[in-house]
Amino acid sequence: MSIFLSMAAFALASSISPGPVNLVALSSSAQYGLGASMRHVTGATVGFTLLLLLIGLGLREVLNQWPWLTTVIQWAGVAFLFFMAYKLAVDDGRLGADRAQAGQGPSALSGAAMQWLNPKAWLASVAGMGAYAANGDRTVVWQFAALYFLICYGSIACWAFAGSFLRQHLRDAARVRLFNRLMALLLVASAVYLLEI
Repeated sequence: MSIFLSMAAFALASSISPGPVNLVALSSSAQYGLGASMRHVTGATVGFTLLLLLIGLGLREVLNQWPWLTTVIQWAGVAFLFFMAYKLAVDDGRLGADRAQAGQGPSALSGAAMQWLNPKAWLASVAGMGAYAANGDRTVVWQFAALYFLICYGSIACWAFAGSFLRQHLRDAARVRLFNRLMALLLVASAVYLLEI
């Protein structure tokens, strides 16, 4: 297996598996539409790729020197997931077109922040760079980041695309509220899982 195929497989497995960022893409698209959700997709992809690059270019050594930073990141991420779950749980269930601020959805900045506060993203970055660029070869770091960007964007976009199909079945506010509460429970489950890592 070539190194690029191995990198691609790692990126796909890490990016397309269920997690908080993908759940928000699904929920956002179901509620606000695919176009509004793509801001989140773009921000999450750029945020993750930047994190991956920084880990590959030396941030890993900073975390090794100050391991308490990892704990701070983990707790901030869990708090952010609980906040996102709360927002979903208390949502009134109106779809984007019915809202005064139709089509808003999560911003690119919140997508990027979600990645930086997501312990799964940190683990994937450290593991990926450790596996493919442990020798510090900057060319490999940049190649891996470019490949990961494409796969990450496509993976999160798949979840958003799935949400746009769900939108057709969420015609009334009661169904949207039920869906949002299910997504909130899944985000809480993700947060609890991350506490156990």
